[in-house]
Amino acid sequence: MLHSSPIPHLTIRNANVMINKRGNRRMKKLKIIWILFALISILIWMPRLDGLLTKEYSAISDCVVLDDGWDITINEDTWQNVRLTELQFAAVSKGDKIIMQRTLPANWGLVEGALRFHIRHSAVSMYVDDALLYEYGVDRLAAGKTLGSGYQFINFPNTYQGKRFRIHMTVAEEKVFTKLDSIRLYEWKNAYRVLITENRLPLFSGCFLILFGLIVCVITVFALLYSAKYIRLLCISLFSICMGLWTLSYYNVMLIFAVPLYSISLINYLALYLAPIPLTIYIREEVYNLKLRLLTIAYRVYLAIELAAVSVMMTLHTLDIVHLAGMLKYMQAILFIGLLFFLFVLLLNLKFSKLENRLSVLGMLIVIGCVAYDLVGYNSGRYLGMDIFKIRGVSSSGIMILICILFISFYIEMTHKMMEQKERDFLIKSAYTDELTQLHNRRYCMEHFNKIREEQTANYTIVCLDVNNLKTVNDTYGHAKGDVLIRCAAEVIAQTFGQYGVVARTGGDEFVAVLGLTDDRKLSVLMEQFEQNITQKNLAVEDLNLSIAYGYASGSQQDNDIDKVHQTADDRMYEKKKQMKAAVQMAVR
Repeated sequence: MLHSSPIPHLTIRNANVMINKRGNRRMKKLKIIWILFALISILIWMPRLDGLLTKEYSAISDCVVLDDGWDITINEDTWQNVRLTELQFAAVSKGDKIIMQRTLPANWGLVEGALRFHIRHSAVSMYVDDALLYEYGVDRLAAGKTLGSGYQFINFPNTYQGKRFRIHMTVAEEKVFTKLDSIRLYEWKNAYRVLITENRLPLFSGCFLILFGLIVCVITVFALLYSAKYIRLLCISLFSICMGLWTLSYYNVMLIFAVPLYSISLINYLALYLAPIPLTIYIREEVYNLKLRLLTIAYRVYLAIELAAVSVMMTLHTLDIVHLAGMLKYMQAILFIGLLFFLFVLLLNLKFSKLENRLSVLGMLIVIGCVAYDLVGYNSGRYLGMDIFKIRGVSSSGIMILICILFISFYIEMTHKMMEQKERDFLIKSAYTDELTQLHNRRYCMEHFNKIREEQTANYTIVCLDVNNLKTVNDTYGHAKGDVLIRCAAEVIAQTFGQYGVVARTGGDEFVAVLGLTDDRKLSVLMEQFEQNITQKNLAVEDLNLSIAYGYASGSQQDNDIDKVHQTADDRMYEKKKQMKAAVQMAVR
């Protein structure tokens, strides 16, 4: 009979310690690899970044700068013969009208000119000698639609040389700029090349973020079919896509794909406003792990504010009440507060024994610094008319670093969890597997009995088996020979009964099989097959004299006491064993 016995915790603990040591060695190797990868990447990028930061992009040989000699009127205020980039004024309001005019150079030396003009949420009309040359956003302004912000390239042939050039602008949003941008002429064939050259860092960063996000997103969608734990990887991919779209739209790189200006502006604001949401969901696990009630409430409130803010902004924009551009300062505040909150959570979660936590904190610090850099630069130019910082694409570069760090951290975390799962699987297998035969052990058989007992399973058969003469073999030929006998017995038992249910070794020479069969005829055929398998095994293995006694009994709706069924099978096995022993003794006589 089987009786309850405690799990050998000491053995499991020792095995766990051993596996942890092995796993820690692997994790150290993995961490070293990632650190080397990061260092190599930094070494590769340092000279390139240095070149990007020190290069004067505006130094284009075939560029004509139309910066001097402008007469400018803003509502009732007038300035004569001024330089565009030196003129500063109070932030313009919605409905303000700006008129700019000057005489074009007599000879600008371009074969086919392209005028680059930066539109900032305004309707624009351009005239050459009072003839309409170009118009943008007039109809959309009248309809209350968003106009967008970005560069426009206008065909500007040599026939305009020496003529009077006039620009009319009507501002469509509140407080959108405090200065005018430089107007430049390029060779048409070089116009977009210059734009790309000026924004090569944002172009690379944006394309990388989108491509990385899409690849990871596709992989994650399939991974989620198997486990919900990959939801954080999906958050990383969505955040990456959002920031990639924002980068390409904010720096006007999308113009090379012939995207309309108002669409670029819409993508710009939507991507920026939606980006914090997946990042907030990503940090959820760290927040809940801390088990701090106030922090959990703060997290939920912040997430609700994000979702509500985006919903309200989209509704107001769709109804043309307030456009997304007019809500930028509020979303900037929400975004920056979110970054500080994420950093605070990571610091609280920081365990210096885990590389992934330290990497996440480092990434957040880099992003906060880059975002602060761009926010100060953007708002100083927008509200103060001061172009403080010259470097473009700093935020996108910082975000690219953060996403790479988050991905690496997630990879390390998942690798660690997979190793822990393997350890748990190993321990479970060790606790429920017989070492010699690799069958289930006595503990597993007991739990299977308990399962049958709890579920009140009726249709089952218990087969008790006992290897004959094991003690004699051990005493005569040694325990190694006895182990061979046990393994051969296990192979035969598993071969015969394994496909019908659970097979376990419950003692030195004792086995139990719990089958899903109750039909007497099928059981009789199965037992005949079992005896044939024993005979074949004896023929296949030299000097093997395998003999196994067995007895079986079936449970039913009427008699479903598993202990009683097991006892009946055990009694029949011992009866069979006596018969086999008596037959051997009679054969010897």
